Amino acid sequence: MALPQKQMKTRVLFIYDGSNSMNGKWESGTKHDVARKLLNEAMDSLQNVKNLEMALRVYGHQSHFQHGQDCKDTKLEVGFGANNALAIKEAMGTIRPKGTTPIAMTLEKAGEDFPNCSNCRNIIILITDGIEECDGDPCAVARALRKKGIILKPFVIGIGLDDSFKQTFKCVGNFFDASNEQIFRNVLNIVISQALNSTTAQVNLLDVNNDPIETNVPYTFYNTSSGEAEINYVHTINSAGNPDTVYLDPGTNYSLQVHTIPPVYKKDVNITPGTHNIVAVKAAQGTLELKPNGQVQNAQPAAIVRQKGKMQTLNSQMMGTSEKYLVGAYDLEILTLPRTYINDVQIDQSTTTTIELPPPGIVTIIRNQTGYGAIFKVEGDKMEWVINLNPNARNESIRIQPGRYKVVFRPRASHDSKFTREKEFTISPGASVPLKLF
Repeated sequence: MALPQKQMKTRVLFIYDGSNSMNGKWESGTKHDVARKLLNEAMDSLQNVKNLEMALRVYGHQSHFQHGQDCKDTKLEVGFGANNALAIKEAMGTIRPKGTTPIAMTLEKAGEDFPNCSNCRNIIILITDGIEECDGDPCAVARALRKKGIILKPFVIGIGLDDSFKQTFKCVGNFFDASNEQIFRNVLNIVISQALNSTTAQVNLLDVNNDPIETNVPYTFYNTSSGEAEINYVHTINSAGNPDTVYLDPGTNYSLQVHTIPPVYKKDVNITPGTHNIVAVKAAQGTLELKPNGQVQNAQPAAIVRQKGKMQTLNSQMMGTSEKYLVGAYDLEILTLPRTYINDVQIDQSTTTTIELPPPGIVTIIRNQTGYGAIFKVEGDKMEWVINLNPNARNESIRIQPGRYKVVFRPRASHDSKFTREKEFTISPGASVPLKLF
């Protein structure tokens, strides 16, 4: 479980575009003039925020584009520290946009800017007006950052950006299009607010009465943009009797998978920043118990469990075990000899449905020669194949369900069908039957 927000340190790395395109005219000055002014305003508001450390990395500001494209032009200008807003403002005052746009390289280096910390929220805010110009792959780097627990929030300054430009940043994280100075100010404040404010959620697993009583089930929050699994928890009811609280990144679009049998999904989970969110999912469950009734423990067959009328296998459950399933009807195929099929097994809310099989018997087939044959179950005038005999054995014992059977056998040395032998036998629950074929 994440620690309470008051104990958790937030670390924000601002990545600033110092490339030549930031000299372009925009609103009350150049893009750089406006962005620097508004970023400085943000620094003033963040100066005394507790449990906050900030840093500044800039790219495209050391090498002039007229001297060739420098795809290594990225530098950590201000490292992480508390109360360093003034240092960031002073560094911004020295920036003169002049170079290219190595976004992927900068993001990769940014991953090394965060010192090790076991109790920190790590966030990147990217301020840029251009796309990758150095043949890097920002998407791949962003995936690597997320695996390190670093939240990436690209914040893009631009005028009349087309959809293809915006699509470039979709794989990286959330995209904010600031098309004028006022929108820039508003969006920057929103992004910073999301970075600082605690956004929590509880996952309510609802029973058939829509009460949040289901629990002890793993669940996964996926990043909708990247498709990657970002958060894994085992659902818990806390000491107050409520679903436990978890911390989420409000800038990420999530989908949720609850790993019940079968799993349930909730797409486009709506997370409101700075609040406690309730995520409700219908996950009513009951229990299926498979009772062996005297079978030997090391010889338990498995039951293939499917939803009623469907072919997909949901689970392979061993006899002698209990497992939870979503409320509904299921078909069972139990891997006994012969197969046992039980259809339309009903699982109800918070109850246990018990399936009990009669104990099998054992038939020991004794023959004076090796050969070929099979055991069949006799059903009226028909014979149902059960199992082939071992062609290299003279004696074998086979665990088999109660019923009426027939064995058909021909010795290996006999090359005439008339030497085929057959015998009927009956298996009672728990009985042992010797059967001689000579």
